[in-house]
Amino acid sequence: MTPRLSRAPRVGAGALLPILLAGCLVGPDYARPSVETPPAFKEGGARPAGMPPRAWRPARPRDEADRGDWWRVFRDPALDRLIRLIDVDNQNLRAAVAAYRQARALVQESRAQLFPTVLGAPGISRSSTAGIERTTLTLQGSASWELDLFGRIRRLIESDVAAAQASAADLAAVRLANQAELASAYYQLRYQEALQRLLDQTVQAYQRSLAITQNQYAAGVAARSDVITAQTQLQSTQAQAIAVGLQRANLEHAIATLIGRPPSELTLARGTLPVRPPGVPVSVPSDLLERRPDIAEAERRVQSQSEQIGVAVAAFYPTVTLSANGGIAGDPARAFFSAANTFWSVAANGSQTLFDGGARTAALQAVEAAYDASVATYRQTVLTAFQEVENGLAGQRILTRQAAAQDVAVQSSRRAVEIALNEYRAGTQNYTTVVTAQALELNNEVTALLIRLNRFTNAVALIRALGGGWDTRSLPGGEELKQFRPLPIDDGQAPRPDE
Repeated sequence: MTPRLSRAPRVGAGALLPILLAGCLVGPDYARPSVETPPAFKEGGARPAGMPPRAWRPARPRDEADRGDWWRVFRDPALDRLIRLIDVDNQNLRAAVAAYRQARALVQESRAQLFPTVLGAPGISRSSTAGIERTTLTLQGSASWELDLFGRIRRLIESDVAAAQASAADLAAVRLANQAELASAYYQLRYQEALQRLLDQTVQAYQRSLAITQNQYAAGVAARSDVITAQTQLQSTQAQAIAVGLQRANLEHAIATLIGRPPSELTLARGTLPVRPPGVPVSVPSDLLERRPDIAEAERRVQSQSEQIGVAVAAFYPTVTLSANGGIAGDPARAFFSAANTFWSVAANGSQTLFDGGARTAALQAVEAAYDASVATYRQTVLTAFQEVENGLAGQRILTRQAAAQDVAVQSSRRAVEIALNEYRAGTQNYTTVVTAQALELNNEVTALLIRLNRFTNAVALIRALGGGWDTRSLPGGEELKQFRPLPIDDGQAPRPDE
């Protein structure tokens, strides 16, 4: 890229000095990179006939998640309490908050370069000449000011502002990711509890089946192998039920870590896995660009890199610095503040790099490459977002159909077990048929539970893919970030709520 002036003024020579003092900006002006946005999600349902693609929006259910508190759509007080604890002690979130505070401080550091640097240098010395001792007190001050004639500092400020906004978006993305991870772990834990209850009920049913085989064997109408088979089936199911406890414990420990607690401090009361998840509202794909914090972060990184190009271009232009020095020096006991003791100087210095072996050109090429990489990352982030939403919508549609079909299979398998046991009691069927029917029933029951879990975790993933109610309007504005006084921010020090 050839160094150039952006918005270069076209004026006469008489007005040149005021314009130079005001400064201009070199390098490209930022424009958001274009991305291909489909008019509708493929998995979002059919568009009504005759309606233009861009005018069509799917209906929004009335149970839409609250902006920000998206998890409330699940209407689970225990889940609500746990997710709120993430903002108290989650260490990943605290790290993201600290990174954002650091990014804001960098904005203040860059903005300070627009103003003069003033130094004070008081000094005192004592000397002796020809036996005469003298004391000299010096009160001296100096100031220097680099004129931002070509916008290097202003480009740097805008770059840091965009980086700070990216850090704020990253903070939102970390919060959303931890919230979704906790919600997913929570429903997996509820699934393990439901599986535990199912296996416990199955153990009771197998104990009754064992009693039937023992009675049949005692009556001489069943073989000893039937009893052994029933015992084996019962014992293996008991072992499965015990193993579920380990999975639940691991999930409880994971939840404790997400809320910043030692696992020993968290004990969750047992609950139930709901039958069906809530509906998740979906708008048009273009809205996704404003709803996903990771997309916003990637886009802000693009602007940050774009402004760095201007910083690199400014290196090809002269640097002008104004400086001043003044003070007073003399014997404090002899008319110290007299005019004869004062001194001052004012200077203007300019510098221009004439030869650097191509260092500035290489630096410019490097930031241009970094900008191209950030654009590619932004576009890939958008594509991944579309993919995740399509996956969630497909899961929502397909899992609903699978759940309905699986419920029919569960009912049929229960009926098959009932018939097989009745025929076995009547002596018209062998016990192998009973075992096969019971194993099929348990398998169908477990599959039905797993589908229920998948529907909830898919709903969580879809809400996360849609941004969880976040909006780019939550990002701090550029002027807000440029204020001298640091802005207050939640640093995770909120008091812990009661368990």
